[in-house]
Amino acid sequence: MQNRICSLLNIEYPIIQGGMVWCSGWRLASAVSNAGGLGLLGAGSMHPETLKEHIQKCKQATHKPFGVNVPLNYPQIDELMNLILDEKIEIVFTSAGNPKLWTKRLQNEGIKVIHVVSSSYFAGKCEEAGVDAIVCEGFEAGGHNGREETTTLCLIPTVRKTTSLPLIAAGGIGSGAAMMAAFCLGAEGVQMGTRFALTLESSASDAFKNHCINLKEGETKLLLKKVMPTRLAKNAFSEQVEQMENAGASENDLRNFLGRGRAKKGIFEGDLKEGELEIGQIASQIDKLQSVQEVMKEIMDEFHQIHRCIKEEKGF
Repeated sequence: MQNRICSLLNIEYPIIQGGMVWCSGWRLASAVSNAGGLGLLGAGSMHPETLKEHIQKCKQATHKPFGVNVPLNYPQIDELMNLILDEKIEIVFTSAGNPKLWTKRLQNEGIKVIHVVSSSYFAGKCEEAGVDAIVCEGFEAGGHNGREETTTLCLIPTVRKTTSLPLIAAGGIGSGAAMMAAFCLGAEGVQMGTRFALTLESSASDAFKNHCINLKEGETKLLLKKVMPTRLAKNAFSEQVEQMENAGASENDLRNFLGRGRAKKGIFEGDLKEGELEIGQIASQIDKLQSVQEVMKEIMDEFHQIHRCIKEEKGF
């Protein structure tokens, strides 16, 4: 399959694995890249020395392209970006900040830069910054989210009207049918987080994975809106957050209750009661753990089957 995303990233299939905290280590990233997509290391949950270790292990595990996802609000951003330059990473996905801050410097070193947005307004800012491509992420996505709460199906065509840049859709995408729907609306690639978070190669704890594949429809919610909107699976912690928000808790109250290390506790350590369980709405459609290779094959088989049906119906 060839389109602008495949050509830009030098990949076989226009499927990108989200750079999720505590899920996206070298095993997951290399598995996705080896299966024909683009694997991303999630730098947001790694100290620079840990990221360096994962980069080096990923290089050993795959000879295909992979990248690093960098939240621009990372506390040691200069050190992290210098490491990425030293390690000669070829693809960087940025989020949670102004793309103008790093795009040109990275591109000057031959790095492709893709930025994640949650609105057409920020897509326009990305084009001004000169990024190579854009990810538009709807609020169905797990983890940190945009304040606009725009669904993926509404966001893709709006962003497509705003920019001519290569466009990757994210949020609630976990099947070949969803990928086809995104393409029909103007996307040229998809980024999937939850579907890959719940694979055998994900570095998330087994307790977290097994909890998420048993979630039912409606058992994730967008919470912590006064801090940073975050989609969480239902558990004792999320219920307490919801109660506090309904009672009018302030941003400081919520930050103090949140504390530090909640996502690590929930996703990586498997504390299903007190941990922050970041996962997307699509989790309710996943009922088993599969390998990355199985997921990629399932998605592309379904995508091609739908494409063939469309061609036959139109008499191409």
